[in-house]
Amino acid sequence: MSIVAFSENFANSSWCLDELVEIMECNKEMGKIVIPIFYGVEPSHVKKQTESFGETFNKTCKGIPEEKILQWREALSEAATTAGVDSRDWPDEAKMIEEIASDVSNKLNSKSSNDFDDCVGIKSHMIKMELLLEWKSEEVIMVGIWGPSGVGKTTIGRALFSRLSMDGNKKFQGSIFIDKTKDIYRSANSGDYNMKLHLQRQFLSEILDEKDIKIYSLSAVKERLGHKKVLVVFDDVDDQVLLQALVGHTSWFGSGSRIVVISKDRELLRARGIESHRIYQVALPSQELAFQMFCQCAFGQDSPDDGFMELAIDAANLTGNLPLALNVLGSSLAGMKKEEWADRLPKLRDGMAGTVDKTLKDSYDRLKEEEKEIFRHIACLFNHKTRDYVIRLLEDRLDVRAGLTTLAERCLINISADKIIRMHDFLQKMGRDIVRPPCTREPGKCQFLMDSKDIYDVLVAGTGTNGVLGIFLNLSEIEDGLHIREKAFRKMQNLRFLSMYGVLQKDKEVMLHLQGGKYGMWFLPQKEEDQMWRQLRLLEWWGCSMRCMPSNFYAKNLVELRMPDSHLEKLWEGAQVSFSGLNAL
Repeated sequence: MSIVAFSENFANSSWCLDELVEIMECNKEMGKIVIPIFYGVEPSHVKKQTESFGETFNKTCKGIPEEKILQWREALSEAATTAGVDSRDWPDEAKMIEEIASDVSNKLNSKSSNDFDDCVGIKSHMIKMELLLEWKSEEVIMVGIWGPSGVGKTTIGRALFSRLSMDGNKKFQGSIFIDKTKDIYRSANSGDYNMKLHLQRQFLSEILDEKDIKIYSLSAVKERLGHKKVLVVFDDVDDQVLLQALVGHTSWFGSGSRIVVISKDRELLRARGIESHRIYQVALPSQELAFQMFCQCAFGQDSPDDGFMELAIDAANLTGNLPLALNVLGSSLAGMKKEEWADRLPKLRDGMAGTVDKTLKDSYDRLKEEEKEIFRHIACLFNHKTRDYVIRLLEDRLDVRAGLTTLAERCLINISADKIIRMHDFLQKMGRDIVRPPCTREPGKCQFLMDSKDIYDVLVAGTGTNGVLGIFLNLSEIEDGLHIREKAFRKMQNLRFLSMYGVLQKDKEVMLHLQGGKYGMWFLPQKEEDQMWRQLRLLEWWGCSMRCMPSNFYAKNLVELRMPDSHLEKLWEGAQVSFSGLNAL
């Protein structure tokens, strides 16, 4: 680090000018920090060598080769445009010196930090972010970092900020990392004028490193920073209020400024004017990188200790490659002996899942009620199904197209190029856990029944209720056959999705002992007046033994009929009600 004190007589010394050239070369080539102090002289006079400073400079240049004079001029110009201290802003010199000493100490401590050197994969992220930030451009550029909870967005933002704020070549005149864990920023959920003033006051105080800043209008940020090159990183932004108050427009900041916004919501980034090509999507790491991350947390190195390879692979596989889970589980296992892993892993896994769920739940809680309902349907019934399939089954009651877009924008689902909806294992588990608690003791009241034992108990005992919307039964998990009573489905008048799958006759024959009725199907609707099954939209039954559905089978809302490996020769005898858009397989 070099501190250069410019005074009226600085240019009187050719030695000082030569030293300045050397200092600025070190700044360029090695990233050495330069802090200029303008003592009784204006920065613009130093930059352009004008007024009394210029007169002194011109006297020193007499008899000096033109090449050296050009080097002096370039060094003076570069140093004068570097963020520094102007003594005219400090009526108390003692406080100015104290502030300079504090600034030097902070910069030295930050410069020596290597907090992110060992982060697996961080270099690749930094290279991609450097391309987005376009350092050669003098425009104010705003970029986004977007991805699901727990994927490592904050780590990338922190590493980027640590690198850029201390990079002497970037010459930022102020930098700030806005952490939503701070009360002032976390409470920014109101459009109140006084709240915005308060936000701007805190923001300016931190980025300018000045205490007791007083502002009286919302133009303060533009007035104070409009001519300064600054670096601003917003972490975990979830509402527009904070961004609107502090970054109403890029014109509020000086040329060359860079603003980075980290969010789980891509739509929020776009709403702030961040174009798609300036949004960096953080994806889950590859299997190889994920394993390295786990090993770094568990063993402090990229590979496991001798004898731990198999255990480490099994443990890492539990995390679904989610960096947050890799970190939590790996750190929990660090230092344990080999024999302790097997004993403690189940408990640690549950603890890890709880920590991850807490982080992910925040994204779910911010959804609208209809979006939450779509999320729960996917988590319980439709993960890994096609987008069109889900739309067909849900569009009668929900705005599925808009809902799926929102879920994808907020990283709660991924829709692949071939239109397959995929939800991460931890999100799926969280969604199912949200559905399950209210009916743990009475599964017949649950919205979605997926556990084979619960379904068996409900059907055998006939304890289903109007609250049941979907039943997905894996027949391969039923060992002794399923005896369904005549009225097993009678109370489930809102049932919309019934799927009995998992066994083909060629693999294993599972008989459904349906009691009563000519067709052995008393659980199906017998007449239009019967409210049961009127809501049914999906009927899937693998290995159905009937040759024909009952002629009075009534399911007006049915859109998906799937009967793989069944004995059906035709759907029904005679005329039948029209099914609009029915897909029968």
